[in-house]
Amino acid sequence: MATSTARLGHVNLKVANLDRSVSFYCDILGMHVTQLFPDQAAFLSYGDYHHDICVNTWMSKDGTPPLYGMTGLYHFAVLFTEREEFLKRIVKIYESGIRLDAIVDHGTSHAVYFRDPDENGIEYYWDRPADKWADKDGNFFTEQRPMTMNDLLTAK
Repeated sequence: MATSTARLGHVNLKVANLDRSVSFYCDILGMHVTQLFPDQAAFLSYGDYHHDICVNTWMSKDGTPPLYGMTGLYHFAVLFTEREEFLKRIVKIYESGIRLDAIVDHGTSHAVYFRDPDENGIEYYWDRPADKWADKDGNFFTEQRPMTMNDLLTAK
């Protein structure tokens, strides 16, 4: 398999209302503001990185989400390395009343899909250990098995 020094950095999202988005990403998703440009943009992080996500109103203040069937961002994904933190965050989202689009066992991972207030798709996922990703012939398990919240909380 090829290797590279490149990796995905941050996501920059156009939003309609900066305060609403900052509240969602901080209060519900557990991020914190690393830099704020009032009425324009906020840089948000899960940890000590300068920013994992930027939400901005530079070209979208008071705008509306793209119509269904249009091109654009399908979702961005956040990988949790610890299953306990993944489940804790999902329970927080669920208890906050955020509609979950899907909970899926992909074979290699468990994933939960939902949307932010501007209808940007978000995937939270946790990978199973790498030695469980493939069968004895090296073929990756790539399932699309729907799960319930109870299935997710009790799965291994």
